[in-house]
Amino acid sequence: MQQLFVIKIGGNVIDDGAKLAAFLHDFAQINAPKILIHGGGKIATRLGDKLGIESKYINGRRITDGDTIDLVTMVYGGLVNKKIVAQLQSLQCNAIGLTGADANIIPAVKRPVTKEGIDFGFVGDVDSAKLKADSLKLLADAGLSIVLAPLTHDGKGQMLNTNADTVASSIAVALSASYNVRLIYCFEKKGVLENVEDENSAIPLITKDIYQRLKDENKLFDGILPKIDNAFSAINSGVAEVLIGEANDLLQNVTAQTQGTLIK
Repeated sequence: MQQLFVIKIGGNVIDDGAKLAAFLHDFAQINAPKILIHGGGKIATRLGDKLGIESKYINGRRITDGDTIDLVTMVYGGLVNKKIVAQLQSLQCNAIGLTGADANIIPAVKRPVTKEGIDFGFVGDVDSAKLKADSLKLLADAGLSIVLAPLTHDGKGQMLNTNADTVASSIAVALSASYNVRLIYCFEKKGVLENVEDENSAIPLITKDIYQRLKDENKLFDGILPKIDNAFSAINSGVAEVLIGEANDLLQNVTAQTQGTLIK
């Protein structure tokens, strides 16, 4: 199967112009079909403050009320997405910017109110059975690099805010039937650290057996466990490999000699 890279970029890169420019320079050099998923939460917060739209969170998750879904649609689907596309075009990387509503790529279901009575508002959970992998494949096979904002829709005209990590995983799983997919999460660490105090202690490879041993030995900090669990969930659903690593190492992490943590 042909190789495909599904790459999710973290907010720490999106929010820094120099880091983003360096990352996109590397992304443009990847000579394979590729999809970039981005967020832009801090930019949305700053613009919201200027517009008088207060950001509200519960357990670190944004509450997306009526004003906020308009805000994130503008910021994620417009400002951030099109700036990335324009920068890629300047690097001779022919990119197309999309949301999940475009070509009906990512239908979603509005998240119901929780048992505790928490209403996250216009937040969407991906309807994986309806995700349009064929449309994404058509664009990728045409040589277009896809830049995808984490916005979905409910099929009734309503945009929905969706977690970018989830969008990346869902896309990777949907395309795994057609490509050999490596899902790459770019964040601020070199990878999954064996010692959180040592930035150079990234674990090069984690298999299911290694993961269980590391957990049994309490060598992994709690915050990384959901990322690894999500990685194995994607692998169990057909994704060949998941890589967790630093944005600066992107070009190394699309090769066989990875710098981050490869999960397989």
